[in-house]
Formats: sequence, C-alpha cells, structure tokens
Amino acid sequence: MVQKIIELALKNKLAVLLIAAGLFAYGIYSVKQNPVDAIPDLSENQVIVFTEWMGRSPQVIEDQITYPLVSNLQGIPKVKNIRGASMFGMSFVYIIFDDNVDTYWARTRVLERLNYAQRLLPQGITPTLGPDGTGVGHVFWYTLHAPKMDLGEQRALQDWYVRFALQTVPGVAEVASFGGFEKQYQLVVDPVKLQFYNFSLMDVMNKVKANNNDVGGRKFEMSDMAYIVRGVGYIKSKDDIENIAIGNYNGIPVRVKDIGTVQMGGDLRLGIFDQNGEGEVVGGIVVMRSGENADKVITAVKKKMDEVQKGLPEGVSFKIAYDRSNLIEAAIATIKEKLLEEIIIVCVIVILFLFHWRSALSIIIQIPITIAISFILLNAFGLSSNIMSLTGIALAIGVIVDNGIIMSENAYRNLSEWQQKASSEQQQQ
Repeated sequence: MVQKIIELALKNKLAVLLIAAGLFAYGIYSVKQNPVDAIPDLSENQVIVFTEWMGRSPQVIEDQITYPLVSNLQGIPKVKNIRGASMFGMSFVYIIFDDNVDTYWARTRVLERLNYAQRLLPQGITPTLGPDGTGVGHVFWYTLHAPKMDLGEQRALQDWYVRFALQTVPGVAEVASFGGFEKQYQLVVDPVKLQFYNFSLMDVMNKVKANNNDVGGRKFEMSDMAYIVRGVGYIKSKDDIENIAIGNYNGIPVRVKDIGTVQMGGDLRLGIFDQNGEGEVVGGIVVMRSGENADKVITAVKKKMDEVQKGLPEGVSFKIAYDRSNLIEAAIATIKEKLLEEIIIVCVIVILFLFHWRSALSIIIQIPITIAISFILLNAFGLSSNIMSLTGIALAIGVIVDNGIIMSENAYRNLSEWQQKASSEQQQQ
C-alpha cells in the first residue's frame, strides 16, 4: 500500500506540489483564524443555574430551591453530573455536560427544564442562567479612578453606564461589577409606632410597592383635542416615600414618615475590594464567552473603553487591574522566538550533515508545511494557540526532521542498490 502511494506521488509530482501548496496556504489562513490565549481552557462544559432568595438560611435554600432544581434537572440529555450548592440567600446548581456538547444547545435544554421546575419553587423566586463563560473567562479587570466621587456614585456610574457599554463588545459574556455601594432607599420602621397605629410590616411593604407605579388610563377628547390620562406614581426621591399613605388612624392619614424614617444608603455587603492597600475601589470584571479569541476580545474591550472615556465625568478615568493580553503576547512571543530558532538550527544542521542541497531542501520544506497543517487540525478540533499547543508543535519539529532524514537515507540506499545492480548486470553482459 505504501509503495503504491509513493509510486502514485512520483508519477504525479505536479499534483503533489499543488496539494502541498494548497495545504500550506490554507494553513497560513488557519493561523490567522486560530484563537490565541496564554493557557489552554481545561474547564468543564457546564451550565450554571443561580437562584437568589435573600434572608433565608442555607437549610431553607437547600430544601426549597436547590433540591427541587437538582431533582427536576435530572434526565437532560448528555449530562454527566449535576452538583448543587446552598449558602445564605443563594443557590447554585452546576449541570456538567459531555465535552462534545454545544454550549448553547446545553443552555437551551436547561431553560426548557427550568420552565417546569420553576413551578415547584416558592412564589416570586426565579432561577437564572449564569454567563456563557468558562473558568478561565476572566480576561480583563479594570477599576475607576474617581477621587472626587464617593463609592456609591462610582458604583452607580459603573452599573448604569460603563457596564452596559462594555457588554456590547463582541465576545463578552458579562461585565461583573465589584466594590462600592449599591444605592437604595432604606425604610427604618419603628416597631412601637407600628403597634400604636395597629399596622403590620407587610402593610407598609404593600403600600410602598403599590405607590411606586404608574397607572394608565384612557384617552379623553375635548374640543377636538385628545388627552392621554395616566397616573404618575414612580418614586423619585425619599420625600415621595415619606409621604406615602399607609392607612388612617381615627380619620387622620398615617404616612410612612409617621412610623419610621427614610434614608439613602448602600446594600448589604459581604466584603470589600481593596487595590494595593490604597483603599476601596469600584470596577468590573470582563468575562469572555466560551470559545472566543481572548486577545481579540481584550483589544476590542480596550477600544470600547476609549470611547466610553469620552462620556465619563471630569476627573474619572480607567485603571487596568489585570490584563491577560500582556501574558498572551509575552507567552506567544517567547514560543515563536524559540520556534524560529529551532527551525534555523535544524536547517543548518541538516545542510551541514547531508551536504546535499536537494536532500536538505526536501527535509527543510516539510517543517513550514507541517506546522501550517497542524493549525488546520487545531481549528478543526477547537483548540487555541497557547503555551501547551505551540510547545507541542516545537517539540514535534525534531520528529519531522527525523522522518525526513530517514526517508532521504532510505531513498539513497535504494538508489545505491539499484545502481549497483544495474552496474553488475552491465558487467555480466
């Protein structure tokens, strides 16, 4: 079989050269299209289901949320394992799929099952899917440098302006905010006053919710003019909350300010984000989508940040806390440099030892063609250019050269035997 292939290749030299040139050209194209990262992504193919129920203990979360979800998510096709974790106020369910399963197909299957499982959860509790990223998807961290703004204002700027802008970058799955204070209206109720006016805490909650709403009406026509009737009731300041009527006491309306105080404060925090021991900062974590090119995503994020910078208040700027592109560029540059050195050394050694330029050329030309073809296979199997894959290619150069030398030596040996046989036959004649 091998002999027939060799004979076929020798009889069709032009076709073999054209095929090699085509593979080399396609390999160069594959090099440009191959995702670039510093480290290989060895994380599991998983979908995360996150459910929040603040104020509940881990045991309650386990019994009423985690266990029903885990039980009803069983049976999804191509699932290897399902893991659940319950903590104070939060539930996490990790659905581990087979490695060859498409991420978005898996997320669709989980969503279909959640539509049924949600009916078993407490009222008002909605499970959500985590971002379509992986364990190595945190590719870029940044902070806001705003010395003239407090932490609450910085967090509001991050949540309502910067985060939304960066989420539009192609390849970004999520921009997670950290640090600062999430602003909220806080109603501090006096239990003694509640008892005096004979109101419950639930009465206060329901009235505040009901008064934070717009009400639509019908169209009213008068004098050939049409007017839209609606009730504007959204809360815009803490004074609006204080003036909400809860009920009446002996014919006198009782407002929120009569049973407590309203203040602007921050949400409960479980930790702080400190940078280099210089104090708290506010920023975000850019999470890359699974299978994306980390280097291209980071470059696009930086370009978008330059556009966002123009809309920031005076004195506010970005500071980069972590940038994987530096590691990617350094790692890839080192591997490329060593790869080029290895190719040059191998070429010189082959030329010196064989001392026959046609034999050396037949061996040396295999190196770039084989490397280019390897990138075609990397793209076919969904592997990125990283330290591991490029190091493997560098180590394989020795094997490529060994094979070429063996084939050349075998060809010369056969030619020598053929020449000796031909010369002996001539002498006999």
